[in-house]
Amino acid sequence: MADVEKKDTVIIGAGPGGYVAAIRASELGQKVTLIEKSDTLGGVCLNVGCVPSKALIQAGHRLEQAEDGSTYGISTKSATIDFKKTQEWKQTKVVDRMTSGVQMLMKKHHVDVVNGEAVFLSDTQLRVMPTGEKQFMSTDTGQTFEYNNLIIATGSHPIQIPNFKFEGRVVDSTGGLNLPEIPKEFVVIGGGYVGTELAGAYASLGAHVTIIEGTKSILPNFAKDMVSVVLKKLKKKGVDVITNAMAKKSEQDDKSVSVTYAVDGKETTIKADYCMVTVGRKPNTDTLGLEYTKVKLNDRGLIEVDNQGRTASEHIWAVGDVVPGAALAHKAFAEAKTAAGAISGEKTANDWLSVPAVCFSDPEIATVGYSEAAAKDKGIKVKTAKFPFAGNARAVSLDAPDGFFRLIYTDDDNKNVVGAEAVGFEASTMAGEMSIIVNDGMNVEDVALTIHPHPTLNEPIQESADIAMGLPTHV
Repeated sequence: MADVEKKDTVIIGAGPGGYVAAIRASELGQKVTLIEKSDTLGGVCLNVGCVPSKALIQAGHRLEQAEDGSTYGISTKSATIDFKKTQEWKQTKVVDRMTSGVQMLMKKHHVDVVNGEAVFLSDTQLRVMPTGEKQFMSTDTGQTFEYNNLIIATGSHPIQIPNFKFEGRVVDSTGGLNLPEIPKEFVVIGGGYVGTELAGAYASLGAHVTIIEGTKSILPNFAKDMVSVVLKKLKKKGVDVITNAMAKKSEQDDKSVSVTYAVDGKETTIKADYCMVTVGRKPNTDTLGLEYTKVKLNDRGLIEVDNQGRTASEHIWAVGDVVPGAALAHKAFAEAKTAAGAISGEKTANDWLSVPAVCFSDPEIATVGYSEAAAKDKGIKVKTAKFPFAGNARAVSLDAPDGFFRLIYTDDDNKNVVGAEAVGFEASTMAGEMSIIVNDGMNVEDVALTIHPHPTLNEPIQESADIAMGLPTHV
């Protein structure tokens, strides 16, 4: 076996948590080694997740706009799409550009990038083998590192359900993003963030989409009145949404796939060109050799950490999809900076309450902090103030009047904002301001006195605060 190499800070995984941790650790004076098993940096989000999915969503919106401009008095001829070129644009102009940017950042920050798969030998040592060769741990083909501190940022992978093996015309979200053609019929199993986003994207591109969801509603983590706005738009696109449905089996040939599902015990089979399964993700923790460390896992395979990302091992930290909480890239960004700072002795801490959650559905949903129901569950007495986008000049001029903004604030003299919610055109652009409001503990008067430019989509934030003050302006 090769000699042991001494390392300062080692990071496993070059996704959002890993590469941001590498940057921050380097900025704080740590000598960083970044281990990544794939041949590209950026992780799932950048390569086969949130970034390329937004590219397809944008392509779908552009096609819809090109096909019908009659609302604005514009006569357009029938638009066509070359999906091969769309996929090439998504890969070369979006994904490849962003991943090359991450590579540049690693060089700029003098991060040593090592390609391979890591397995722990102890709390202070690990072995890195060429990808796919971990079974040959006794050979001399790998490297052994001894480190002062280590951050686990290995991400997650799609859950596979019985009778829906990911092969051929049954795909996971990665396969769904890289279909060779726009399907005429497309079945999506799972109506969470990813399923709803890609269902809407392919419907915009011309596919007839069927969503099969096991619970009573798609997007079950959002308030019912917000989801109803999204459902209205999905139905307008021709999407069929089947809830309380259990996917039973799939059968395929070289031309189609048949999907059988059951509702109240009654089975139905539908045929499609492709079936995409998006029922959740599992943390990548089971092959790391964590049993040779003091790191503790919960019953879902997630790593238990404190509010700095520190595990039960004094040398090991963890961030991103491998720790409890929402599996969001921006949450991983924040946790990465916190962990890197803590290793350098900074008094950092994570604040998960103000982490924005965004679904790039059509229209988009954005939330921060407590919902009304969650606040009440915590014993917090709250009131809400809601302003419709139909009363916002910018939204109306964009022909996007559907949706609303809502503030959740304490039912007392302080009227502190504990949550904010938006559903509507480009609601994601409001999430940053929403996070500041909740994170800074602002009250409704603070928000009401913050002058917003007119006409903009962010004005409903101030308008809702006016309503909460009992001084509504445009309603």
